[in-house]
Amino acid sequence: MDQGSGGGPHRARGRFGAPSCGARAPGAPWARFSAWLECVCVVTFDLELGQALELVYPSDFQLTDKEKSSICYLSFPDSHSGCLGDTQFSFRIRQCGGQRRPWHTDDRHCDSGAPVSLQREPAHYFGYVYFRQVKDSSVKRGYFQKSLVLVSRLPFVRLFQALLSLVAPEYFDKLAPCLEAVCSEVDQWPAPVPGQTLNLPVMGVVLQVHIPSSADKPESGPPKQCSHKNLLPAPVVLTSVHELDLFRCFRPVLAHVQLLWELMLLGEPLLVLAPSPAVSSEMVLALTSCLQPLKFCCDYRPYFTIHDSEFKEFTTRTQAPPSVVLGVTNPFFIKTLQHWPHVLRIGEPKMPGDLPKQVKLKKPSRLKTLDTKPGLYTAYTTYLHRDKALLRRLLKGLQKKRPSDMQTAVLRRHLLELTQSFIIPLEHYMASLMPLQKSITPWKTPPQIHPFCQDDFLRSLEHSGPQLTCLIKGDWLGLYRRFFKSPHFDGWYRQRHKEMAQKLEALHLEAICEANIEIWMKDKSEVEVVDLVLKLRERLVRAQGHQLPVKEATLKRARLYIETVIGSLPKDLQVLLCPP
Repeated sequence: MDQGSGGGPHRARGRFGAPSCGARAPGAPWARFSAWLECVCVVTFDLELGQALELVYPSDFQLTDKEKSSICYLSFPDSHSGCLGDTQFSFRIRQCGGQRRPWHTDDRHCDSGAPVSLQREPAHYFGYVYFRQVKDSSVKRGYFQKSLVLVSRLPFVRLFQALLSLVAPEYFDKLAPCLEAVCSEVDQWPAPVPGQTLNLPVMGVVLQVHIPSSADKPESGPPKQCSHKNLLPAPVVLTSVHELDLFRCFRPVLAHVQLLWELMLLGEPLLVLAPSPAVSSEMVLALTSCLQPLKFCCDYRPYFTIHDSEFKEFTTRTQAPPSVVLGVTNPFFIKTLQHWPHVLRIGEPKMPGDLPKQVKLKKPSRLKTLDTKPGLYTAYTTYLHRDKALLRRLLKGLQKKRPSDMQTAVLRRHLLELTQSFIIPLEHYMASLMPLQKSITPWKTPPQIHPFCQDDFLRSLEHSGPQLTCLIKGDWLGLYRRFFKSPHFDGWYRQRHKEMAQKLEALHLEAICEANIEIWMKDKSEVEVVDLVLKLRERLVRAQGHQLPVKEATLKRARLYIETVIGSLPKDLQVLLCPP
């Protein structure tokens, strides 16, 4: 795909007017739409301008010039991909200029019940692309080239790919009116509340999806779907909103899955060079998903080009390579990122059937600038021994012609058990740092969470380490020591510490509500009583915003306590604390 002449992507005026008029106000139209999508973009190829942003819908959604430029370049395969026909892929860009759309209470509610790996991205946008390139003699260039892009903060790649496969072909035929109708339908969808199975109507089809919840058991598979009896037409059931066909994505690297899992766990920089944006984005998303239920805390770009605004940041040699997984299709990156410690070069995908030739482990010094052969170029030595039984099971599945979804289930279960075996000892040790409940008294500041001591944790592994749940041998201690230096340990620790602090605050609130407040007030000054009112109110607000795990009965008691305390104060203070 030719990137076009001129100084960069331009914005063409579309049917819906100028695309960036300002941020949406709370309670404005499109509130339901924005629970799923930020906006929909159409990018076209203009012979004189290059990639052009034809329209953004809703038209009042605000994008910076840098974001528009990134969306334009990332919505088209580059010249090395040669994608004819229709292709789907995805990208992820950094939001510029801070948060512009107000963070609705519903968003916080949805995030509070979602697994950490599936919560909204506050600082990044996902772009889900449906690109079409077909011969068209009516066009000067001889080709029709256009992309429909869904921009969202939700990592629901399977759902948005399914939505695009319904909408994009129709849009390319009927253009703007079709897109406006689809956006109006999305604006009628219920909010993506974790744990719910939803029916999402669009273009005469009903997509049935389950929104994952942190209460779901990862190993139990997709939940039972709702009855279809009263639905006409019968819904198209998506087994997952986010999970890719892991077996298909990893087919060329199955022999190295455990090595790649370690690289992901340790936040190592990895360049993925693929033949197309579709292969590149699926491989990067598969790699970043293999740590679930652990949140992937490093940066990752499913598809990245030399035109990206962060190109210089990622390719600089003045400092160590950043912790990022970068998916590219341009071989130029091999030369530019020769100093990166790990490069995965994958070839054209093979037809389903026998196991494709596995990429070989090669030394980074064998990287060539242009004709680099498929391989995993790294000098990394794994801490854990390879589980040969996994590859044997997958090969046996191929011989028996086991369906790809069953092979994916085997692979996903293996990675889940490996991650859980690694994380469970950390969770147990972290839980031991929580103060005992009996040490929480109503009228004293709650005790602090004990500090995380790495040496104490490593000593605990002798009796409660991964060997209790995992048969894989190796240098687990060395892997933990290296993990402590990674962004994933920092992200996991911050999240767990935050949850424990909230639990501590909730227990303290419960202790206050179970105490006899009238006895406490007898010898207290007005200042101390007012201070208690303000603190109780602050915690009520936090609890009602789903930031504290508190029962409804406790909240009712807290409100009653506040009324009782205020009623005991002089009238002038009552007026101050409860203005009319």
